Amino acid sequence: MIRPNVVVTAASRRVALVRALQGALARLTPHGRVVATDIDAFSPAVHIADAAEAVPRSDHPDYVTALLEVCDAHDAGILVPTIDDELETIAAAADRFAAAGVVVMGPGVETARVCRDKLRTAAHLQRHGIRVAATWSPAQVRDLELGPPLFIKPRCGRGSVGAFPIRTRDQLRFFLQYVADPVVQEYLEGPEFTIDLFCDMHGRPISAVPRERLVIRAGVTDRGRTVRSRDLMDLAVRCAAVLPFRGAVNVQCRVVDGTPVIFEINPRFSGGIQLTVAAGADFAEWTIRVARGESLRPHLGEFTDALRMSSYETSLFLTAAAAQVLSRRDHAMTGEDR
Repeated sequence: MIRPNVVVTAASRRVALVRALQGALARLTPHGRVVATDIDAFSPAVHIADAAEAVPRSDHPDYVTALLEVCDAHDAGILVPTIDDELETIAAAADRFAAAGVVVMGPGVETARVCRDKLRTAAHLQRHGIRVAATWSPAQVRDLELGPPLFIKPRCGRGSVGAFPIRTRDQLRFFLQYVADPVVQEYLEGPEFTIDLFCDMHGRPISAVPRERLVIRAGVTDRGRTVRSRDLMDLAVRCAAVLPFRGAVNVQCRVVDGTPVIFEINPRFSGGIQLTVAAGADFAEWTIRVARGESLRPHLGEFTDALRMSSYETSLFLTAAAAQVLSRRDHAMTGEDR
């Protein structure tokens, strides 16, 4: 039996995920707690979680040690990583977490590495016959003399930061210099979808919930709706056949002339997971259950179709004393860590 509590890393604005896990624990484990880690004491999810701890940034050499100490201090047996930057680091420490009795609900090293690198993602999917946006390095763009419309983004970026549509050659020249380590993709015209996929500990797809992204703000769905599309669900299942996943994954695509075309895969919880959970696909509960060794039957297609989400901003009002909610362990943050 694994320890009862759950640690959510880089909790930041992931209030919906923290609350979903709290609700699942309330149903499954009396007195189960969700512990948030972050580098900022004023991140909202820190104040929603049952407990919180300060840790260094994910690129700090003591990051994994700090997470292990948090799990030990809070009797946590499940770790839920939430940002792309940390996935490979945590996956590379799989033996350390396993030895400490902590189940990491995230991908292995190779899957994390492929999905983090958009050039590698495209090449991997193409090799396996899955339709993906054509993706080029800056050198390939110049050699092929490619012209607009195009789309440019960081090769290893996240959250739509540094991502721009390219409509003129002047823009292409500028953004090739402006965006650090970029890739260029074909411009996809069509409705955009996130497919929330959940796989068990053996990589078997349990659920795939397509969500149309009707309004997007800062890379996260502000308004959306679930769509029971067999083509989109099958696409996510095909991705799971060529990339070993564990836990929550989100596959991002556009439907171009009736065909879904992938432009990114993130092997972690999506920012709009609350819509999927509200539609009846409880990824939060399944995360806890599979981590505890339970076997789940597939739930493909079992969710409320055409359920709409309309999000709004809310605020927490925190005094200076609120910074004390983040317990500081031995691996204290430096100014650079912040």
